[in-house]
Amino acid sequence: MIDRRTLVAAGIAAVPAAASAHHGWGGFDTSKVLDHTGPVARSTYANPHGTLYMVKDGEELTVELAPTSRMQARGLTAEAVAPGKTVRVYAYQNRGNPRVYRAEWVEVGGKRIELR
Repeated sequence: MIDRRTLVAAGIAAVPAAASAHHGWGGFDTSKVLDHTGPVARSTYANPHGTLYMVKDGEELTVELAPTSRMQARGLTAEAVAPGKTVRVYAYQNRGNPRVYRAEWVEVGGKRIELR
């Protein structure tokens, strides 16, 4: 039988690996760039990171933003990325899901906000 300490240690060790797999730079292909301007279909402004949903060529794309604290510190508000707002995103494609991107920067009203 596995003792409780071994089980807790295994659980703690798994958390950083899971976070790294989701948020790691290696999960996105920097040679596959999305540079797209259009309206925000829907968005979330919450942790672990904000998310924009935009339509390009009839397909909905998911664009992962930065954590809310970083977006706030750099001047990207929830209002700026609200549904219906027009934004330009520069993002890298996810290696496992070609409809998911990680934004390097977002441009709103002619102002570029670096997210990384």
